[in-house]
Amino acid sequence: MRGLLVVAIGAAALAVAPAAARTKPPKPVSVTVGDDYYAPAKKTVKPGTKIVWKWPAVNSNTHDVKLKKGPKGVKKFQSDPAAADFVYKRTLKVKGKYSIICTFHEGMVQTITVK
Repeated sequence: MRGLLVVAIGAAALAVAPAAARTKPPKPVSVTVGDDYYAPAKKTVKPGTKIVWKWPAVNSNTHDVKLKKGPKGVKKFQSDPAAADFVYKRTLKVKGKYSIICTFHEGMVQTITVK
């Protein structure tokens, strides 16, 4: 009887494992860092989404990406300043609201909601 139980538990574990392995992370979200704007300025994503901020090759102003305020427990982050042809990536795992700013341009803001 005990051998049957071990076999049943092992079979159940194998049946669950492939389903978990098939769970894919959300697709990355691309954000344009233009001259004095982020596009999109507002975005809602799933936990585990990689955000990819991209500076076009033709930007003339220097910009950065800084987490001004985020969900409780999330460490602040900030990209290097760049003017053109630059990429900064961050995976947002914690649910909540992320307020992003450019430290060079007061009105350049973005809100990403993870839910």
